[in-house]
Amino acid sequence: MNKSTLALAVAVGVIAQQAGAAGFIEDSKATLGLRNFYINTDNRDSAAKTASGVQSKNEEWGQGFDLRFISGYTQGTVGFGIDAIGLLGVRLDSGGGTNGATSTSYGGTVFPSKSNGEAVDNFSSLGLTAKAKISQTELKLGTLQPKNPVIVTNDGRLLPQTWQGGQITSGEIKDLSLVAGQIEAVKGRNSSNNENLSIGGANARVANSNKFYYAGGDYKITKDLTAQYYYGNLEDFYKQHFLGLVHNWAIGPGVLKSDFRYFHSSDDGANHNTAAYFGNGNYVGNVSGKGPIDNNLYSGLFLYTVEGHTFGGGYQVSNGSSDFPWLNQGDGSSNYTITDMQIQKFGRAGEKTWQARYSYDFAKVGLPGLTAGMVYLRGSDIDTVGSNRRENGNGNSEWERDLTIGYVIPEGPAKNLGFMWKNATWRNDIPGQRDQDENRLIVSYSIPLL
Repeated sequence: MNKSTLALAVAVGVIAQQAGAAGFIEDSKATLGLRNFYINTDNRDSAAKTASGVQSKNEEWGQGFDLRFISGYTQGTVGFGIDAIGLLGVRLDSGGGTNGATSTSYGGTVFPSKSNGEAVDNFSSLGLTAKAKISQTELKLGTLQPKNPVIVTNDGRLLPQTWQGGQITSGEIKDLSLVAGQIEAVKGRNSSNNENLSIGGANARVANSNKFYYAGGDYKITKDLTAQYYYGNLEDFYKQHFLGLVHNWAIGPGVLKSDFRYFHSSDDGANHNTAAYFGNGNYVGNVSGKGPIDNNLYSGLFLYTVEGHTFGGGYQVSNGSSDFPWLNQGDGSSNYTITDMQIQKFGRAGEKTWQARYSYDFAKVGLPGLTAGMVYLRGSDIDTVGSNRRENGNGNSEWERDLTIGYVIPEGPAKNLGFMWKNATWRNDIPGQRDQDENRLIVSYSIPLL
């Protein structure tokens, strides 16, 4: 039994003795989230790019259930509570040959796979979180879903990703929010089991870590200007510093939001000289295209919102010998870049990416709940083994176009019933990568129970 599991067991025992205390029950909430999710990915291109083992077609359809209980706190100087999350995914349609890559030991895009490659009929998990609170400072042990610049929980499939560890947050100082934590394991969005942590490019089955440390904070300098600093360290893989600045400026009838981000990432421990721990990158004279982490990523995103319209553009540069690193076990992940899209991340070594965005909220024309948006990105100067900008002055390129249309019923018996269609197209000339077209159809509904 690891230390966090033991601490959780002790905490749950203490809380159970006080569960009848005022505040614990009165302030508790429970919800049942329902998500019907369909995905169809068409891996296109000629036979020359099929060596990676990716199926020509990935298609899955399922029903997800997300039951959550969030307790209040017991009375006293130190309040105690407990949260729970129960997840169940039921397969409605998917079979062998349509649910993921043939060469991977992980499951498909939505469901885990059986030994014959067919998706399982269902999968489930239960997570418990013990918590304690003093004033505006809160400690949590157990199942977590953190979201900050150095660790982001993925919720892009039927069920969300969860993490195991401990986290403390504090808002004791006006305009300053602080967080620190340690993660020991992750449960993928298509898994019932916890696994250790890794990065893209590493041999995650043998090269992994059970220690990710993070800390940081947001400081509201003025009501319109926020500064951020965060630090993350995946033991034996990488260290990462993040600086951010967000500003809102009222211009005419609208508001201009400016979002500047900088990540500095370097190797840690075994990643410096042990091949199994290497990440993607280090392409100069390296036939494997892998090596120690070395990346500086700069970006700026500008969004102007007026009368329901949001117009935007951004630019990002990924410098250094490696791809941008983040927590990634190979079974679905997210990061805090402005280029984390439906299909790709646009953080490869050397890559320079520009983007354009537009979205509209139809509430302005009498259709509340209806929204639509489009994002287009183009990345160039990508380093690869076969085409390196440092050696021949050019690199590979990629582009992606994402469309989203959503509608949430605003009132009546079916209030909060949501419908969404997400469509994406990705094209590239990167060796070994196949073009993709993808559609997702999502129906969601949340039922309050307490």
